[in-house]
Amino acid sequence: MSWKTIDRNQQVVDPKAPPVLTEAVREKIRSFFPRYETKRAVLLPALHIVQDASGHVSWQAMVEIAGVLEIAPSDVIDTISFYTHFWTEHKGKRVITVCRSISCEVMGGAAVLEELKTRLGIEEHQTTPDGKYSLVTEECLAGCDHAPCLLINEKLHKRVKPADVAKLLADPENDRIPVPRSDLFDAPKDHGAAEAGVGTTSDVQEMREA
Repeated sequence: MSWKTIDRNQQVVDPKAPPVLTEAVREKIRSFFPRYETKRAVLLPALHIVQDASGHVSWQAMVEIAGVLEIAPSDVIDTISFYTHFWTEHKGKRVITVCRSISCEVMGGAAVLEELKTRLGIEEHQTTPDGKYSLVTEECLAGCDHAPCLLINEKLHKRVKPADVAKLLADPENDRIPVPRSDLFDAPKDHGAAEAGVGTTSDVQEMREA
């Protein structure tokens, strides 16, 4: 996969454009400030929050995130371009992540990827015209004993063969998982437990003393 070169001298955000982050999103980001020693440390949760709300993190959103965290926009750009899970353009409703580890490669993962490209008519890190699917690869999905494997959103599909791809794409529940979605990036709702000494802490000194 290749990334587009970023021209830092080219203006990509209209300074007169209305904000893209709602006050609710901004407040959710701010709710993480007490968990960390610096606002900069909230960058990754902030990116997840914005992408979860908007489906992607636009250039303008990056500038606004930087403003909330009081850091340079370049810090946000550098971070988001490092991770493949963040999207700067709209992604599909379902993201297919194909494992390219040695285990999956040996067991035919490359053929599965090529079949997906053919069926979807797209390349890696692209989205189908109808916005239904996006396609990416990752170094490892931690399912080596079930190679070749892939994810559709958060659902793991094991021992996938090229002949399985058409049926898999046609399955309306191919991304449905039988467990509740993680609330890792949701603001804590009950502060009483923390005050009573129950739960976890993000205070570095407290962790060192524990």
